[in-house]
Amino acid sequence: MKFGKEYVAQMVPEWQQAYMDYACLKTILREIQTSKKRSETQGDLKHKLSGRRNFSGLTKRYSRASSSRDIENHDILVHATTGDDGFEKYETTILKVAEEGRESELVFFKTLDLEFDKVNHFYRSKVEELVKEAVVLNRQMDALIAFRIKLDQPSSLLSCSETVSVDINALDSKKRRKTLAEEMGIKIEENGSSGGDSTKERVPEALSVLDHIRLNKNQETPLSTIRNVLKLPNQEELKFTRENLKKIEERLKDVFVDFYRKLRHLKNYSFLNTLAISKIMKKYDKIGSRNAAKLYMEMVDKSYLTSSDEINKLMLRVESIFVEHFASSNRSKGMNLLRPKVTKERHRITFSTGFFVGCTVSLLTALGMFVHARNIMGAEGQKIYMETMFPLYSLFAFVVLHMIMYASNIYFWKRYRVNYPFIFEFKEGTELGYRHVLLLSFGLGTLALCAVLVNLDMEMDPNTNDYKTYTELVPLFVVALVIAISVCPFNIFYRSSRFFFLMVLFRCIVAPLYKVNLPDFFLADQLTSQVQALRSLEFYICYYGWGDFKQRQNTCKSSDVYSTFYFIVAVIPYWSRFLQCVRRLIEEKDSSQGFNALKYLLTIVAVCLKTAYSLNRGNAWIIATFVFSALATFYGTYWDIVYDWGLLHRPSKSLLREKLLVPYKSVYYIAMVVNVVLRLAWLQTVLDFNISFLHRETMIALIAILEIIRRGIWNFFRLENEHLNNVGKFRAFKSVPLPFNYNEDEDRDS
Repeated sequence: MKFGKEYVAQMVPEWQQAYMDYACLKTILREIQTSKKRSETQGDLKHKLSGRRNFSGLTKRYSRASSSRDIENHDILVHATTGDDGFEKYETTILKVAEEGRESELVFFKTLDLEFDKVNHFYRSKVEELVKEAVVLNRQMDALIAFRIKLDQPSSLLSCSETVSVDINALDSKKRRKTLAEEMGIKIEENGSSGGDSTKERVPEALSVLDHIRLNKNQETPLSTIRNVLKLPNQEELKFTRENLKKIEERLKDVFVDFYRKLRHLKNYSFLNTLAISKIMKKYDKIGSRNAAKLYMEMVDKSYLTSSDEINKLMLRVESIFVEHFASSNRSKGMNLLRPKVTKERHRITFSTGFFVGCTVSLLTALGMFVHARNIMGAEGQKIYMETMFPLYSLFAFVVLHMIMYASNIYFWKRYRVNYPFIFEFKEGTELGYRHVLLLSFGLGTLALCAVLVNLDMEMDPNTNDYKTYTELVPLFVVALVIAISVCPFNIFYRSSRFFFLMVLFRCIVAPLYKVNLPDFFLADQLTSQVQALRSLEFYICYYGWGDFKQRQNTCKSSDVYSTFYFIVAVIPYWSRFLQCVRRLIEEKDSSQGFNALKYLLTIVAVCLKTAYSLNRGNAWIIATFVFSALATFYGTYWDIVYDWGLLHRPSKSLLREKLLVPYKSVYYIAMVVNVVLRLAWLQTVLDFNISFLHRETMIALIAILEIIRRGIWNFFRLENEHLNNVGKFRAFKSVPLPFNYNEDEDRDS
């Protein structure tokens, strides 16, 4: 792999703008090379016109280039100055510039200096941030150690200084506990004495930390939200129990792992940029026949980017602390926890995915041939089948298609370096790749198609025609199996991803009792495109709960309860998003969330009217449905393109964003047109298009499929916009909550 591609591949995606612009510098070098070749070509023409031989001109040029290398030891002069902001700035002067490529060489070094200043400035600011964070971790470790001492030494024993002295000395001899300040060397006064008297003095001082701290809530709960709304006291007392100690250690462990990850990224940032400068200077020397790389790299080695050793020291000391306090002094175990987990691409995943894709295609082909051979569409029970069994099996088609669209999104997010694991806040090393999602989707598709074929075969075969009860239970069995796998507590079928999905789903259902994060509203938006799937679930409950499924009798549509819930089920996803927007409006004071809530409120009205019109035909219903559906469509389309995708902004010349990840602008224009067209699928409900060879249930399923495809397209551009917002803020790490909160910190925040 060429260095340019490897360089981009190893970048932190959110810091991409802060790296050396290697591609730009290479472009300038090409201009220098082109200028030199042009001047050499002109020199050759002059030699030809004067009657000289070509080889003599070449000999003179090569001898001139070699002599210049011997004579000139240094071709550039680099000097550093300190700017008003206190940061170093570098300026390179070319001592002897050839006429050919003169302007390009000046531009090259001007650009190189600016890029290096940018990198140096960014690196120094990030180091300062991490040093401040290390001080915060120091205080957290002081509190943890005090908590441990307090737990190991009951309050009744603290009154006796001799007992405390003996116990603490015994504790220290068993396991020496250092604070993070001692490990990191942040203004620590060394004390050579380690006797009982010094221990007596240290213990009260260490325990005094507990008077100034309280426990932070580990996670938000509906009860805590209600307490906050009612302004009831919601502080957790500092209880010295083993359970609390375990929770504190787990949270601090996560904080240290995240902190160490930041250190690794920053160290890699320094290495990559230094390597990029070295590579580009070697190319410059080769193209320009100069000797400038050595002097410039000497300046780079003296700069803060490479001379600063704070990151290495912090990494070593964090490793020492983590191994001692969180890995029982087992270094291999501690380093395995600290180092990032690399997801290995397994061949069996690719093989299994291909196998299930083949099974799905084969089963679809077999199903088509089965239907045609036995003339099922023209059979006597075709209408009853379409009104009962088809809605049951169409549920799997909606889910499988949505998963395939999600797998496609993952593929393109990876291709265009959208950091979707960070945006979705997946636990490191547990995020699913597109192959894993395709494996699950086509596996489910294979299972569903097998159920359809078994159902049809048992129904059409005279030998099994009497087993109608078992035949009708096949789709229910498949749904029960999928639900059982989803909630299975055992570590099979990507347990962490399943539990993450269930947790976010629960947060969507109980909105607005939880703080709204991106995974919450992203999943709620997915559910708004699965309204027909939710109605299929409602039909499952009605058909197997109250309908006479043994005789394939569907009495659901004649039930008032079913009709009522037909409205409610369709509204639930939009209502959840509406409540999420209201909570964000109250918490974040962001007026745009109010307008977003209005969008979902209009959609709720439109969905209710469309549902009412489908159940009760009439001119009044059709007019109201058309007006509110058109209004909701216009509002939703505008919001999708302008706010969710960040497109059609006036400052941009092409009406698109200034930064685009897909190199082809036509893709964005096509996506906008497709979004508008697919949003108009509701017209079928109002205009009631009738196609003779399509059943009404088939038409409903096709409209639902178009909405799922629209949502899949929306997903890519929505996350692309979110990624670019993170890039603009250089926000590459999620904030991990600390276990302890100092009283003075709380006062400062208030």
